[in-house]
Amino acid sequence: MLERVDYDVRQHAVYSAGRALPEGSARLWSAVFARWAGAPNPLTVLDLGSGTGRFTPILADTFGGQVYGVEPAGRMREQAAPHPRVEYLAGSAEAIPLPDQACDVVLLFLVFHHVVDRPRAVAEIRRVLRPGGRVLIRSAFSDRMPDLLWHRFFPGARDVEQRMFPTVAEVTGLFEDAGLAVLGLDRIRETVATDLAAYAERLRLRAISTFEHLTEEEIRRGFAALDLAVAAGDIQVPVTMDSDLLVLGDS
Repeated sequence: MLERVDYDVRQHAVYSAGRALPEGSARLWSAVFARWAGAPNPLTVLDLGSGTGRFTPILADTFGGQVYGVEPAGRMREQAAPHPRVEYLAGSAEAIPLPDQACDVVLLFLVFHHVVDRPRAVAEIRRVLRPGGRVLIRSAFSDRMPDLLWHRFFPGARDVEQRMFPTVAEVTGLFEDAGLAVLGLDRIRETVATDLAAYAERLRLRAISTFEHLTEEEIRRGFAALDLAVAAGDIQVPVTMDSDLLVLGDS
């Protein structure tokens, strides 16, 4: 596992702007989550690793129940988006500050690869999940890495992420040991920017933790190549991204 990124050092200052959800993405993910929830509303939801709360209020609106945003980085929680049915709590995947069987849905959105003690985290997730509940893991997997546009300009980033993200089998094996079976593996395509220039502007904030594992020279070369592509008008269509959603529940 790569060295853990401390979001209280730099990422907290750029995350909200650099990872803001386009309106279309918010609607898309709301529909995806609802499709896999497995039970009618209202549902109690845990947004585990909620960061600045970019999904937490969406979960409250989607499922109509109480939502808990659990986040270890204090400076990320300070910026979390408020909502009347959302409560943000200090905690981690390995130590979830909720009672047993408190939640119908647990979401980990680009979180599981950051977890240090994964067996302990899975045990905690299983503890707080109600019978019949769902675990939704939006992640990349090293054996299913998508062709991401930004990797073409920062090839070292793909190498980093191959080491950063676990395989599907590694993740499913941990949850199967805890009695949770795979219910689906959904490939989602979303539009992340209207064009390459807008995409480059967001990337320049370096609000992707992978940047923390690249050298400044790699980053400089990558943005130089990206700026040349923008100036040349190489990509005129909206920028899309493929990602995986792994869904687990009672076997």
